[in-house]
Order: sequence, then structure tokens, then C-alpha cells
Amino acid sequence: MIHDTTVWPSPAKLNLFLYITGQRDNGYHDLQTLFQFLDYGDELTITANNTGEITIEPELPGVPTKDNLIYRAADALRTKKNCTYGAHIKLNKKLPMGGGIGGGSSNAATTLVALNHLWQTKVSQDELAQIGLALGADVPVFTQGFAAFAEGVGEKLAKAQPEEKYYLVVRPGVSITTAEIFFHPKLHRNSPKRDLNTLLSSPYENDCEKVVRMLYPEVDKQLSWLLQYAPSRLTGTGSCVFAEFSSQNEANKVLELLPDNVSAFVARGKNISPLYETLANYCLAHNII
Repeated sequence: MIHDTTVWPSPAKLNLFLYITGQRDNGYHDLQTLFQFLDYGDELTITANNTGEITIEPELPGVPTKDNLIYRAADALRTKKNCTYGAHIKLNKKLPMGGGIGGGSSNAATTLVALNHLWQTKVSQDELAQIGLALGADVPVFTQGFAAFAEGVGEKLAKAQPEEKYYLVVRPGVSITTAEIFFHPKLHRNSPKRDLNTLLSSPYENDCEKVVRMLYPEVDKQLSWLLQYAPSRLTGTGSCVFAEFSSQNEANKVLELLPDNVSAFVARGKNISPLYETLANYCLAHNII
């Protein structure tokens, strides 16, 4: 096992569109959504070791270590392979919790992908996705590492190639739980199922947006402001909203118009996850095929 300390990206994602096509008897929702990664996110600094312990810094406020998705992901991989390795993982947190851009899910996926190589556990990509699904519905998207059209409850993934635009992502000062939105009685749940080509050639929308704007005036305010400048939508169940631009310069110009007290960043859409770009470079540097 290689004991080097390595740094791994944990990228954000956007739901470029999100349609809810029905609700199952068990309460879960059928949906159609398009995931794309961003070249912006958290970072995990990982030192694999033989201690048999998984340590994480800093501790997240109000989240016991064993409930942290990073710990749960590492522990699930160890259990899968019945191995006794350990790791020290340092999280550089940039992505907001409850923002709908995949922070916790991305952290879990980066942990799985990185430790699978650092521990040399040789778990297949499909198996990593299965482990990830038990941790959260969005984790498999990050472990697979490609922009994806998702159906079912989000577990059926097909590669997609949306345009890699630039996005101004704004985080209103609220956190939103997915359950609150998906169980709301006014949520639109009967969008027609359409094939990907039809969806890609239609205006993109998010079926959660109306309810979120109704419940959270802060989201409504930020989205209304962005819509003055560019096509803009909610991502996931929020709270983050984003505007799309054809150039970084255009996105930066609008970013400069935002008040100083508004949290926002500009990033480019990526159809291949930055995590897998880093993995490819790691394998090249260590002569791993």
C-alpha cells in the first residue's frame, strides 16, 4: 500500500433539469434528471495507513464522526473487502450543506474512489456505485464519474454529453432538506416521460422550483435577480440556484454585480468528473494500469 499523502477533488454537481414523472407506493419518486459536474468543489487530503482506524478532520458541527458520510464510505469499503487498513482524511469544505450541489454525496464518492486505489482493494466501478447507493441516492453519479441522464429514483444512469457551459452558482442563506420538498403536497409529480434527445432539445426546467420558491423567499429573490441576466434555475431541491453563460467572462461580469454579502462562485460544467482526471494522473504517476 502506498502511504503518500494525496489530494483529491470532491466536485460539485448541477441538475441541469429535473422532472418528477410519478410517485411509487413506497413514497419514492420517479424522475428524469441530467447531472453535470463542476470544476469547483471540496478537497480531501488522504493519507492511507495500516492503523485500522479512520480519522477525519475537522469534525463537522453536530455530526458524530461515525455518522459522517466520509467515514461511512471508508468503513463500507473496508467491510466490503474485509480489510484492516486505515486512513486519515482532512476535508477542505467549500460546498454548502443543504445546497443541492452534492457536497456530502461527492465527499462519500471521492472517499470510495480514492481509497479503492490507495488501499488497492480493486473494487469495480459498478460495485463502488452499489456501495454508494446505500449511502445516498446521488453518490453513484459521483463514483461513475461521467455526466449522466438519470431515471427511476435516480439509480438508472446513462452517459450524457450536455454542452460544457459556464455557470454562476448562488447560494441563498438557507439549507433545504430533500424530504421537505419531495413530500410537499403541492409538488408537481406528473411530468410526462420523454427520451433524452427530446429533453435536451427542450427548455430545461426543475419541477421542484415552484415549491421551493414558495417556501423560501430567499431562493425566490436570488432566482428572480439572476433571471434578469441569463437562463437560471434551481439545482436539485436547492437551495442553490444557477445561471448559465457561454463564456467565463460573461459569468464573471454578473458575479461582480452581486452584493458582497451573497455567497456565489463561477465554474465550468464538466462531463468527466475532476475526480477521475485526478485518478488518471495518480495512476500514471504510479505506473498503475
